[in-house]
Amino acid sequence: MHFSKSAAIAIIALSVAVTGCKKQEGATGAKQEGPGKGIVLAEVNGANITDKDFYKEQAALPPQLKPMTETPEGKKEMVDTMVVRELILQQAAKDGIDKSPEVAAKLEDLKKRVIVEAFLKKKIEESAKVSDAEMQDYYNKNKDKFKSDAQVKASHILVKSEAQAKEIEKQLKGGASFEELAKKNSIDGAAPKGGDLGWFSKGSMIPDFEKVAFSLKDGETSGIVKTQFGYHIIKKTGSRPAGVRTLDEVKDEIKAALAPAKQQETFKTLKEDLKKQAKVSIKEDALKELGSDGAKGGAAHPGEAAQPEKAK
Repeated sequence: MHFSKSAAIAIIALSVAVTGCKKQEGATGAKQEGPGKGIVLAEVNGANITDKDFYKEQAALPPQLKPMTETPEGKKEMVDTMVVRELILQQAAKDGIDKSPEVAAKLEDLKKRVIVEAFLKKKIEESAKVSDAEMQDYYNKNKDKFKSDAQVKASHILVKSEAQAKEIEKQLKGGASFEELAKKNSIDGAAPKGGDLGWFSKGSMIPDFEKVAFSLKDGETSGIVKTQFGYHIIKKTGSRPAGVRTLDEVKDEIKAALAPAKQQETFKTLKEDLKKQAKVSIKEDALKELGSDGAKGGAAHPGEAAQPEKAK
């Protein structure tokens, strides 16, 4: 089954962590919006949905869906979805579903998972940090991996019509911020970042776009560039020649390369230490009796023949 991106946002927002919506009441029982509570975006039977709730929900979305919640329509749809979820939660509470044994069991299981995750995150992050010395050593031994062709860094504004591109070009010449215009008008996924495309080499972009990007001077903005995707205005924000990238430029890559092995080793040591400090007994005989499918009741006990099902 396939869902539209809009439907996907709604489904994810309905199913992820519960918002911080709650009634804001003072001594008189009246709703209050105390300092630090955030801007109230919606009220649902006395429960407030704030901007903090919105940003929390937005952060939980998959990266490919986040840009959709940056537009006015997307923000409104996201808040509407949060309203619907709050209504469902309120009705479920009235129906007593929140107190059912099934929900209680799932919440207890979720609580255990969250505690374990938080514990491991804290322990592993503290002990498995990649040191500067380790990064330097890896860099010195793997410089060939960090060779690169000449690269440029650029941002762009992409729109569908030439008329809109001309209007934006006019605003830029009048001193408007390129980044703000990109956030407001660009239909590209880089819009939330002010149109920033990061660093790229020749061959990474479509030819017409790439030719202009590489021909600009650092800090220079192009005229209107037409491609198969629409009308672009490109701003070159940096350039670097071919060669070996510096350690500072590749630190994040090195951390990503070294961290998994360090984390695995840290986890292995943590498991061993916890077991040494505890009294643990694995019942091997009981393990052997476990069936391959628990739903069918497991295997027969040793010495007992499995009974055939009665004919129906």
